[in-house]
Amino acid sequence: MQRSEFVADIAVRRGFYWPSFEIYGGVGGFYDYGPLGVLTRRHIVEKWRRTFVLPYQDIMVEIETPVIMPEAVFKASGHLEHFADYIVTCQKCGRKFRADHLIEEALSQRGIKLSLEGLSGEQLDEIIARYDIKCPACGGPLGRSERFNLLFKTNIGPYANEYGYLRPETAQGMFVSFPRLADYMGRRVPFGVAQIGRVGRNEISPRQGLIRLREFSQMEIELFFDPQNPGCPYFAEVEGLEVPIVPEEEVARGNTEPQFLTAREIVARGHANEWMAFFMALSAKFLKELGVPLERQKFLGKLPQERAHYSAKSYDQMVLTERFGWVEVSGHAYRTDYDLSRHGEYSGHEMHLERRLKEAREIEEVRVYPNPGALREKYGDRIGEVIKAVQKNSQMIAKSLASGAEKVEVEGYEITRDMVFLRREVRRTDVEKFVPHVVEPSFGLDRILYVVLESAAVVEDGRKYLRLPSDIAPITVCVLPIVKRRDYVAIGADLARRLWRAGITAFYDDEGTIGSRYARCDEIGTPIDATIDETTPKDNTVTIRDRDSRRQIRLDIGKVVEFAAEIKSGVPFDEASKRLGGIPFKA
Repeated sequence: MQRSEFVADIAVRRGFYWPSFEIYGGVGGFYDYGPLGVLTRRHIVEKWRRTFVLPYQDIMVEIETPVIMPEAVFKASGHLEHFADYIVTCQKCGRKFRADHLIEEALSQRGIKLSLEGLSGEQLDEIIARYDIKCPACGGPLGRSERFNLLFKTNIGPYANEYGYLRPETAQGMFVSFPRLADYMGRRVPFGVAQIGRVGRNEISPRQGLIRLREFSQMEIELFFDPQNPGCPYFAEVEGLEVPIVPEEEVARGNTEPQFLTAREIVARGHANEWMAFFMALSAKFLKELGVPLERQKFLGKLPQERAHYSAKSYDQMVLTERFGWVEVSGHAYRTDYDLSRHGEYSGHEMHLERRLKEAREIEEVRVYPNPGALREKYGDRIGEVIKAVQKNSQMIAKSLASGAEKVEVEGYEITRDMVFLRREVRRTDVEKFVPHVVEPSFGLDRILYVVLESAAVVEDGRKYLRLPSDIAPITVCVLPIVKRRDYVAIGADLARRLWRAGITAFYDDEGTIGSRYARCDEIGTPIDATIDETTPKDNTVTIRDRDSRRQIRLDIGKVVEFAAEIKSGVPFDEASKRLGGIPFKA
């Protein structure tokens, strides 16, 4: 049995994950997570927070924003225009396929490999015609490629024209909240905003299990910084870490073999700025600690035509899997000021900060002053509220009216030219405005779960188990009375409750032979077992068994909770045993 086959088996049988809506035949791209899957995902998220967020709380905060957003957000972000794939329809049976995937599969059967990223519909149609590619279901002819937007669309409230969309990334919530977040962070950069949450992409033909879903979870950070001062204050922590990287120029030459460079070398050679290299180095370390060795990772540079519409430079963190080949688990993008500038343009709110100049200088600007008479004539007793709205949005009003607009709407009030005075003024200042730039590391939790399970799978010498890192294993301790005797059961149940109350995940099992129960616990990756046996009632000790080595020690039952906490925090079995007075087991 291969490792991937073992994972596919236990995913459903032991309750990690399974296809959603099974009783109705299922719907592609949706998966349920069972009890063990929920726990493992939660532990991966907490490890991600411990790696990327908690050590940097002087500049890093977490937020949560809605999963449904109004249409205006996605007009500004460019998703309505750019977030699409090409779809082809069979002219005979009517089945629809994602064009690039269909072409890749058809050509791979002929031993032909082409790069299809960034190609237009016309270019895809040309390839289909050149190689005479037919419908894989019925052999019928294929129609022309058509753009298919991947956003899930809905209505907000009872009005048919109030459109909303399920967010395809958590990022936009952080960008539209920038003014509030900048105020909270003291209007100083650098600062980072993290968000963990569900997103949706209406994939054309999702396959490959957890690798391509229509609803999935992301862990993202938007790091805002001054482009004139792009240094990372924490770079010294990672500058010596090796990163397997395939720079963009190597990808352009057709080379996808990674170079193992330190983060400092990556910056020195111009492959990425310090913030990108910082997050890439942390990401490589994060995956390594999840059980994925560096030799099975690489950061693949994206060519200009392959990048997302918002990115000036991108790397995909890839992991080599047995079942799916190279799989992207995180993306690292330099989004420049694209998102903030676009939202500023579309919303009328300035998305800027200020930097101090070395020398003061004079600037000319258009200033807006309310015309109380005209405002009172239009709004009467509400004039006070309107004046506040005008003052608050003066820069947006000035920009709109100065560019030729006859009126502008602010906070629900229509402001016409006669309601304000526009004056060009020269003033001396020692600060200037700038729109921060953004580096974004974005992680797919569902894909990470799969690569972690496959990486942990061990199939050898007739033994099958998950060698999961102890801090992400769904269950930390299996509590096992050696036989189902009343006093053993009472001791075991009490020990399990003490572990639960201490916040340690434990599983109690008293059915079957002790050997079969050890195997069941190993199979789901449980690091240690605590066995209550004939000696326990006499001397208050239990047998503690290590999953990987299968070594055993005797330990005072009162120390089991502390021992389990040590194991969960990553302390090796032998070290925890020595620290807490474990005695090597003698059969």
